[in-house]
Amino acid sequence: MILHGRSIFHGTAQGEALVTTQPISFFGGVDPETGAVVERGHTLEGQSITGKVLVFPTGKGSTVGSYTLYRLKMNGHAPIAILNIECETIIAVGCIIAEIPCVDQLPIHIITPGSLIRIDGDLVNIQESIQSSINGVHA
Repeated sequence: MILHGRSIFHGTAQGEALVTTQPISFFGGVDPETGAVVERGHTLEGQSITGKVLVFPTGKGSTVGSYTLYRLKMNGHAPIAILNIECETIIAVGCIIAEIPCVDQLPIHIITPGSLIRIDGDLVNIQESIQSSINGVHA
């Protein structure tokens, strides 16, 4: 399935989808040294965003979150791309300074965890989950 969104930071990327329906705060919610989600009670708590296509509705929290995204990139623990319903300023600035492809205005509820996502500018190609592909099951 191919979706057309709004490119916040234009780029290409491919990876496994890590999906949540909760907003993410990068400052205080994600450890910039490890890429682990550390916000208590978050649906992704304890999971790593490193190298994933991170799918969440919108950002929240402090403007320091932009710099945290940059630190994640410099430490080698950033997501490979970000997909949102609405990319607010904190996430947009972080993606721009860290050069992380970001697309918003997407119906993220149709993206399942583990799906293989390919991003090319404002186009998002959603393929079957990586696990389904390994098991020979087609989504």
